[in-house]
Amino acid sequence: MSDDSGDDSGNESGNDPLRHPLFGPMARALAGSGPIHWDVARQTAMMIATGGSPEVNVDPTTRIAIERLAPIAEMHVRDVTQLEVSASSIAVVDRSSWVHHTLAEWRTFFSSLAGSLQPPADRDADPVAAMLANVGRMIAPAMTGMSIGSMIGTLSTTSFGCYDLPLPRDPHGAIRIIGRNVDEFAHEWSLEADDVRMWVVVHELATHAVFNVADIRNHVVALITRFAGAFRPDPEALMHGLTDVDPSSADPMALMQRFVDDPTLLIGAVRSPEQDRIQPILDAAMAALIGFVDVSVDEVTNRVLGSSSRISEAVRRRRVEESSQRTVVENLLGLRLDREGVAAGRAFVNGVVERGGRDALARMFTAAHRLPTPAEIAAPGLWLARVEFD
Repeated sequence: MSDDSGDDSGNESGNDPLRHPLFGPMARALAGSGPIHWDVARQTAMMIATGGSPEVNVDPTTRIAIERLAPIAEMHVRDVTQLEVSASSIAVVDRSSWVHHTLAEWRTFFSSLAGSLQPPADRDADPVAAMLANVGRMIAPAMTGMSIGSMIGTLSTTSFGCYDLPLPRDPHGAIRIIGRNVDEFAHEWSLEADDVRMWVVVHELATHAVFNVADIRNHVVALITRFAGAFRPDPEALMHGLTDVDPSSADPMALMQRFVDDPTLLIGAVRSPEQDRIQPILDAAMAALIGFVDVSVDEVTNRVLGSSSRISEAVRRRRVEESSQRTVVENLLGLRLDREGVAAGRAFVNGVVERGGRDALARMFTAAHRLPTPAEIAAPGLWLARVEFD
């Protein structure tokens, strides 16, 4: 009996990093963190957001200016969108605060992603492959946490508010605007600071109003969560990632950064047929919602600023030419915000308004099933015909 027991223990130790003399202490340190080490994510994001130094307080001039503009923006956004919105929820914050709340509010999406990428144990694998797979399972939570923290920390240095990436947030939470980023953008593009502040407030309120419609918000959250959770792991991804690198010339830190920049490289992420089914539905819904927000923002800001074309063009160029970190987030969560998709959404909204007016467009927010299908995005007349008798 003792021989059999010893053999079983030996076999298990070959595939169990908790028993390996080299990796055991590290594995035990990470045990219980789940698929994502959230403390690592928070620390990484905060380090990037602040540059490792204490943040200065929010500029009171910026805060007062945004608070003064908010009620004006609220009145016009409600009138144009015909949706409920409240400027009282606007808060001007620093990057650290934005990071703290964004990690909490996007946790569902990233948890779904990380859960889908947990590789199964393969006890029939050869010893080298088994060891590398175990290493991947052992360090994946910390590396994934570092990757998520890196993405959110980097986004905090450029984002204006909650909805630069159009992901639903807590409908009862504050609309957090990073005043420093807004003012830096205005300066960089030689734009009037108060005009840019108004544009940002209008955009944040309009997007918040869209996701404040419970059925729409729940539908979009479900689509994104399903997409993120439908990746399939490649158990040999870590071994492939290591063997693809020339050991004579590879920079170990560059290899580490490669995994940090894209967590799916660590344990592999294979697109699944389920994602292929979800993608066009999510594309159509997001195109319509982003198009609605863009058209509404243009109408409101043209009312209150006279013309906002320079600001709108600068912001939209920035949106489709954003950093690699933003692109990674979009790819992981199924958001495709390229120029063609944004243009298609605007064309759909304008087409509906031209044919049926704003009242017809308002039907889109009465139920999630009234969001346009992939075929209807390019043919607003088809959408109108469907919802007219729905």
